[in-house]
Amino acid sequence: MGEPTVKTLDGRTAPASTPMEGETAGPSSRLSRWQELRSPRRPRIWFEILLIAVSYWVYSLIRNAVPEQKAQAIKNAQWIWDAEKALGLNFEHAVNEAVNSVKWLVVSMNYYYATLHFIVTIGVLVWLYRWHPGRYAAARLILFATTAVALVGYYLYPLAPPRLMPHLDFVDTVLVHETWGSMASGDLKSVSNQYAAMPSMHAGWSLWCGLIIFAVAATPWAKILGLLYPAATLVVIVATANHFWLDAVGGVLCLAFGFALSYAWYQALPHRLPKLPENDRAPGQGLKGWLAARA
Repeated sequence: MGEPTVKTLDGRTAPASTPMEGETAGPSSRLSRWQELRSPRRPRIWFEILLIAVSYWVYSLIRNAVPEQKAQAIKNAQWIWDAEKALGLNFEHAVNEAVNSVKWLVVSMNYYYATLHFIVTIGVLVWLYRWHPGRYAAARLILFATTAVALVGYYLYPLAPPRLMPHLDFVDTVLVHETWGSMASGDLKSVSNQYAAMPSMHAGWSLWCGLIIFAVAATPWAKILGLLYPAATLVVIVATANHFWLDAVGGVLCLAFGFALSYAWYQALPHRLPKLPENDRAPGQGLKGWLAARA
């Protein structure tokens, strides 16, 4: 077959023009480029380190810049406590007293609260980056979106943690046992907003870790540990009087928003995406092939 031709206005024929490289060919081409834009790429280590460092710095800056509305925060905390009493689920005080009576346990929980929140979350990110790079970006988007929407909660709903409600007789376990266990207690409290307890990002981040591990890990013991981690974190944040359990519910709602946003962008949950990014796979085995198989 010869080259395609078109008829000119004077009746002669001429070769039909073809789209130049980089020129949009039509709706199908735009759709293809849109899918390519959403396709997970192998993350770059220097970019990820910089992104995480800058993002956490901005998060801390904004969180701590929210005005410490003490009166409103205490009023909101009293409302939370009364709501839990009405539900018959105001168990925080009993847990706080029980754990505080066992020194080795409460000190361990103080350090758990201060360290694992960061160590486990970063560990899961590194694990995804190294062994599941095709799922890394979607999982990271969930975490970042969860954290971002939490800032809205800190601004709109200042909340005092139980340990700052003196008439409720909660024990601030860090102060009592003189352990380094919280940015919001002791000498470090001056650099942290004391009234940003709702939502709990300890709960949100730990549940993100647990769900990602459960969904992606291959071994049963890792899946079990993934589910136990957010459950243990819930016990810790309540036992150390840093949060009401309803703060954890707020963290879960933020995480749900993160999952919804990631799903809307990638059209799949992280564990449903290819393990390797498209540029690491054979033709037809990347995200485009996966999308085509679903069609």
